[in-house]
Amino acid sequence: MKAFFPRTVLTVGLLGLALLHSQAMAERIKDIASIAGARSNQLIGYGLVTGLNRTGDLTRFTSQTLRNMMLQLGITVPPGIDLRSRNIAAVSVTAELPPFAKPGQTIDVNVSSLGDAKSLRGGSLLMTPLKGADGQVYAVAQGNLVVGGLSAQGLDGSKITVNVPSSGRIPNGATVEREVPTGFTQGSHLMLNLHTPDFTTANQIADMINRTYGGSVARPVDAASVQVAAPRDPAQRVSFTSLIENLEVSPGEAPAKVIVNSRTGTVVISSHVRVQPAAVTHGNLSVTISENPIVSQPPALSRGSTAVVPRSDITVNEEANRMFVFNPGVSLDEIVQAVNRVGAAPSDLVAILEALRSAGALRAELIVI
Repeated sequence: MKAFFPRTVLTVGLLGLALLHSQAMAERIKDIASIAGARSNQLIGYGLVTGLNRTGDLTRFTSQTLRNMMLQLGITVPPGIDLRSRNIAAVSVTAELPPFAKPGQTIDVNVSSLGDAKSLRGGSLLMTPLKGADGQVYAVAQGNLVVGGLSAQGLDGSKITVNVPSSGRIPNGATVEREVPTGFTQGSHLMLNLHTPDFTTANQIADMINRTYGGSVARPVDAASVQVAAPRDPAQRVSFTSLIENLEVSPGEAPAKVIVNSRTGTVVISSHVRVQPAAVTHGNLSVTISENPIVSQPPALSRGSTAVVPRSDITVNEEANRMFVFNPGVSLDEIVQAVNRVGAAPSDLVAILEALRSAGALRAELIVI
């Protein structure tokens, strides 16, 4: 029985074609690696959005937050007064603090509703401290929200919603208050971390740096890291890093992989996929069952009753497709041509690849997502 996949276009990633160009056009080190320690940090905060057009929260913790805020501003609210209002909403505020961010600089923030608010459109975020994983405040956010979604409802109960109106964004909405220390200026070495670990790429980066500056300035530590000797003076280290990250190298070719998206039927095959000698036959067996009920009429004076009697017609059809053979070391192009010659669909190609892997004839990693 064949697995079902939605009808879709068969996508085959000819990664090898791109590699033909990459051999002549190398990539900069800054595009395939990053400096250890120069990383971003996640910030989070809890705040209130005000000024909503009766689309805010009715939850109890929102009114409690409003009461606490008014107490901090010197306003005492009598205990018996309910502060629930549809013009406010409790929100979570998140941001990403980039490396080397200095106090006074601004960063973007994302705001999302925590309660039952219908929309944050037209709201303003009140001053909200943003904390890091260590509990320290690194930025303070405040400003008017930009909401990409909208929601409208009629008197008869009809409703329409476009995108997500319960979340928004404030460009440059937070001011950095504290600098995150980094180890960039410390020690006598820089560590380059590859975005995609590869022994060949790490070795080529070290060779390129050593050929450019001589000696043993760089050495590969493992598949993901290259250690580079750097000046201790901060100004000289910045200049040296600028020169290093603009060097061009030819990254190592990716390993042979076949990636299958079982939800859409999309198949991506890298150029280094090879198949050992194997014979494959492709065919579809279809079973059709049709119901044609008939009416049974009893003879006259037989005291019988008219009844409907079921009758089923079963038909079995099998496509007469021929067997095709994969020769040793068959390439990606030959695999696709062979599958297309028999008129196979994306789901059929997946079944063929899985059968080849089970038989030990597929020389590639098969990944199903």
